[in-house]
Amino acid sequence: MSNFNRRQFLGAAGAGVLAVGFSLSTTAQAANVLAPTKSVANDVLDSWLTIDKNNRITLYVGKVDLGTGTKTALSQIAADELDVGFGRIDMVMGDTGTTPDQWLTGAAITISQGGSELRIAAANARQALLQRAAKNWGVPVTELVVNDGVIAHEATRKSATYGSLIGSGFEIKVDPKIAVKKHTDYKLVGQSVPRVDIPAKVTGEHLYVHDLRLPGMLHARVIRPTQIGASLQGVDDSQAKKIKGFVQTVRQGNFLAVVAKTEWAAIKASDALKAQWSSGADLPAQATIFEAWRKMPVAKEEATQKVGDVSQVLGSAARSVKATYNFAVQTHASIGPSCAVADFKDGQLVCWSASQATHSMQHELSVITGLPKTAIRLVYLDGSGCYGRNGHEDATADAALIAMKIGKPVRVQWTRQDETALAPKSPPRAMDLEASLDAQGKITGWKGDFFIALNHIAAFKPLDFPLLAASDTGIARPGNWVGFLFQNAGAPYVVPNILVTTKHVAQTFLRSSHLRSPGRIENSFANESFMDELAAAAGTDAAEFRLAHLNDARASAVIQAVLKASNWTKRPSATQVSSANIARGRGISYVRYNNAITYVATVAEVEVNRTTGQIQVTKVYVAHDCGQIINPDGVINQVEGGVIQTVSRTLMEEVQWHGSTIDSVDWASYPILRFPETPTVQTVLINQPGLPAWGAGEQTPTTVPAAIANAVFDATGVRLRTIPFTPASVLTALKGAGAKTA
Repeated sequence: MSNFNRRQFLGAAGAGVLAVGFSLSTTAQAANVLAPTKSVANDVLDSWLTIDKNNRITLYVGKVDLGTGTKTALSQIAADELDVGFGRIDMVMGDTGTTPDQWLTGAAITISQGGSELRIAAANARQALLQRAAKNWGVPVTELVVNDGVIAHEATRKSATYGSLIGSGFEIKVDPKIAVKKHTDYKLVGQSVPRVDIPAKVTGEHLYVHDLRLPGMLHARVIRPTQIGASLQGVDDSQAKKIKGFVQTVRQGNFLAVVAKTEWAAIKASDALKAQWSSGADLPAQATIFEAWRKMPVAKEEATQKVGDVSQVLGSAARSVKATYNFAVQTHASIGPSCAVADFKDGQLVCWSASQATHSMQHELSVITGLPKTAIRLVYLDGSGCYGRNGHEDATADAALIAMKIGKPVRVQWTRQDETALAPKSPPRAMDLEASLDAQGKITGWKGDFFIALNHIAAFKPLDFPLLAASDTGIARPGNWVGFLFQNAGAPYVVPNILVTTKHVAQTFLRSSHLRSPGRIENSFANESFMDELAAAAGTDAAEFRLAHLNDARASAVIQAVLKASNWTKRPSATQVSSANIARGRGISYVRYNNAITYVATVAEVEVNRTTGQIQVTKVYVAHDCGQIINPDGVINQVEGGVIQTVSRTLMEEVQWHGSTIDSVDWASYPILRFPETPTVQTVLINQPGLPAWGAGEQTPTTVPAAIANAVFDATGVRLRTIPFTPASVLTALKGAGAKTA
């Protein structure tokens, strides 16, 4: 099989390949019919679910499933509360015309917030149907039982399906205080129900937004400058008009696009079109970006954690430790570039989008198009995946603007260069820490300064994100959409004197948006790397040092669990450093996400090649406590995926630029982890039945960078404090350590 090449594969599987192609086509065409709009008010029960005469239940959820398995988990929650089999459930997600607004999908709240709201709605529905049956039969509700959507009264031998009782709908309000089931009555929650989306993805039948085709649909390519901030000076589309299939050029201000009958014609026309752009203003020099970041104007400064008097103990400590940490600018680098489809007809705009915030996008598109929100409908379809904001929203706005200009349905497909260079970035981070230890090695004082981007979330709505179509057409918007970056800046340990300050940089130099575990991953990298440095200074085992500064039983339990899984041997880090070319070590990291919810402890094992500077993360152990687990296999999926993605971010991902031009445009200039480089991941789940269910997607990534950094120190005795840990930076650190030793 090692010599089984692509030509042989296609030859052997030709019939199967043709079948998949046909399936894709028919699936895409079948999705063209829009469901009729319905009630979407959060307080109306009919907004949340409908039941047909065959007893099938359709749930309407404002959240979306970004490939994280939440469609399955949410269905488990609702099925349990409704007393129906899992197979009776269908779900519509993220359609503003049919689903309630549950805010965006993110912030690790799809299960905790979205699931809780859905559970309450399901409990209301079950109770309403029981009351209808009781009234029809003249019996007390307490004498009725439900089994798989069939209500029965044993004494009279009467029974009725939900579908036979629903009539024209529930026609009642949602009671937010209704009693929900006890965890001891759950049948599906806590079980590894297979994900509902996987079969169609395996066969190629699953519909992605990229696959959608509408009757009469045209294709567009948006042309943008390579230099950030450049203005459009002139356009010559004479050569583009010669391309077979060319339809027209669209221009509004700096917004420029070509429209054609086919995607290939749009590509050729965009290449043939000649646009003249002004020069953009230079970005801060990449070589000194962290120094520049610290010097940028600060809009506000806040003390996010303050206990005792830090200044007094720092000046009189038996031992003091200082360290500075940096986290590079990174991008989502979704493996498939963004895409969107839009149609404008009779004053109504419909957009098929992979946005994780479809309801909020109604406002954003209203600002760009001038249409009222009520005239805009967003329909979610899966895209290439992201955790934050990549190019999905930009492509959606592009499609909306073009569709309104040409009056026909249009598909906008971004290129790889668009996605990597133009999609929003995470802002850089700089973190300065200082602490004091007493003679017994206990922390007496802790001081932290975190330079973060200014939050731009108003009333918890992502309304101020600067979509490219908005800025291109002259609509001024704030420069970034990032929030809660202060979270986990505060140390999660018991320290008698502590002062943590967040300095909110007034404006980022690049468009910034959330990238997985925003703020928490950078802050935890600094805190957990620094905690390791303190343990080394105290001459103490890194895990024991953490446990000695915790008074939370669940925190201690998650650390103990990962120590057991990894066969952790107690010893101070870096006490077994050898001169071998391949140095091996292990490191630990811990987080309580937002210092309020999910607990995670991680141990990473690494190999460091002293000759090449290459770090290989060989194995990662994760202990995970997210409260009540809905779907164990789904949680493990999230833990494993989070580890792999974050190993990539830790070892190699960094946006490159010069002047006003982004140089990261493809996989060569923005490399990500490859399959042979992925570590083995072992997960230990700590279930807490009856306790609140918390998120499981954003949490594990926050522990990975520090665990790797601490493992590298254990292997080599060298500290890495700037992400990413590239071979060049590792060699520099090793050389510097060697020079100091000499």
